[in-house]
Amino acid sequence: MRLANVAGRLVSQEGADLVDVATASDGRFGPDPHSALDRWDEFTAWSFSRPAAGAMLPAPVDAGPPVPRPSQVFGIGLNYADHAGESGMALPSQPMVFPKFSSCITGPGAVALPSDTVDWEVELVVVIGRTARHVDSADAWAHVAGLTVGQDLSDRALQFAGGASSQFGLGKSLPGFGPIGPWLVTPDELTDPSNLEISCQLNGARMQHSHTKHLIFTVPALIAFLSSHLPLHPGDLIFTGTPAGVGHGRDPAVYLRPGDELVSTIEGLGSLTTRIGSAS
Repeated sequence: MRLANVAGRLVSQEGADLVDVATASDGRFGPDPHSALDRWDEFTAWSFSRPAAGAMLPAPVDAGPPVPRPSQVFGIGLNYADHAGESGMALPSQPMVFPKFSSCITGPGAVALPSDTVDWEVELVVVIGRTARHVDSADAWAHVAGLTVGQDLSDRALQFAGGASSQFGLGKSLPGFGPIGPWLVTPDELTDPSNLEISCQLNGARMQHSHTKHLIFTVPALIAFLSSHLPLHPGDLIFTGTPAGVGHGRDPAVYLRPGDELVSTIEGLGSLTTRIGSAS
């Protein structure tokens, strides 16, 4: 199943068509994109009676974030060994967790640039579909609604301000700093959801490229770790980390500028286009 948020309404891909879920379900599910996540088991049961998605369509016009109002958004730092290396940091012994505040979540489109030290980080984003608390890693995928493409945009000057008391949460949560989409794809659509090709292009030049099999802490491991400390709710997001190739790790460092275009692509999930504009 592939779901999207088009002009604020939940749609599902059926064959070569996009179907409005509220209309197709005769009002059983509302138009709000979050309505399916709140009743995920019921929604997936209904979806089995619908036509299959087929080949992935291009990003829908007016696509918004497939999960517009997550209650919790978790970021995971240093979750690829090559990114830890370019950052000059040791590999973590447990997941390095920081908050991305939910007000930063947006869909494909333009993001205003608040400073001249903003960097890119393409990431696989996990969408929780069932409440998870003390979940074993062997059962973790059963709590996943789907996967989507994300960008963990980061103001590096703000992120590292204060030295030891760094501002990861703020530096990664400015308005528009959490683009996701355009599709939410259920794991059954993917040949191997634990090994997806991931890449990011800046103005047509490939800056990042890897596979999610290189995650230090896998999707099941992250769900098990997080749910051991707090409950995960339907619609919560986990930004799972980025591979090497960010601008801050280059010599000299490269940061985003107005007019730049990021295209973030993950195998089976599509491409997320983010255009960089000047701050108003």
